[in-house]
Amino acid sequence: MSEIFLDTETTGLSYKDGHKIVEIACVETKDLIPTNNVFHKLINPRRNVPEAAFKVHGFSEEFLSDKETFDKISDEFLNFIKGKKLIIHNANFDLEFLNGELGSIKKNLIDKEAVIDSLEIARNKFPGTSNSLDALCRRFNIDLSRRSKHNAMLDCELLREVYINLLDAKEPKFDLPTIEQNLIKSNNGEKDYNKKILHISKAEIKDHEDFLKSELKKNFY
Repeated sequence: MSEIFLDTETTGLSYKDGHKIVEIACVETKDLIPTNNVFHKLINPRRNVPEAAFKVHGFSEEFLSDKETFDKISDEFLNFIKGKKLIIHNANFDLEFLNGELGSIKKNLIDKEAVIDSLEIARNKFPGTSNSLDALCRRFNIDLSRRSKHNAMLDCELLREVYINLLDAKEPKFDLPTIEQNLIKSNNGEKDYNKKILHISKAEIKDHEDFLKSELKKNFY
């Protein structure tokens, strides 16, 4: 199964208020292992970047002015995520912007059924506590030293680590029933865990008895 860990950075908190996407990052994994296939774009929002947003991600209007606009990268983005499960932290936020941008240029919208919201998983697992990406990284002892600013690509990498911990999937799980069935099949229907019996020689028994007699006479205390 292929998955996409996805994150965006924006000029503000709501697409309905005229804010736009300035960065999209997607990291592809297969069974949660990175495939090294990524999609990463910085985007010209064609509007100013408020100071509050600049403090979060560090992308200024001037810096973004020569980047491609969303309509120019939309087909490549849609092809990259096509047919894959999307894993997003606080998915409603990102989907509002992504579907807002896609709808404005008459492109197919992202189906919510294809999206897993890791924030919902975290809230169910740790109710009543902070479940921001930073808080979850601290909970799971994931290194945050590189995260001086919000960065979509780095956040995707951190989210993958968080998601693995949320699923308790850090180590492969052994399918013991299957192993037992295969064991039975390989032994013509009989269970054979280890039928070899080790016999102790008379000499070894005598050596052991002599050892106990001599050692028990000593005062160890």
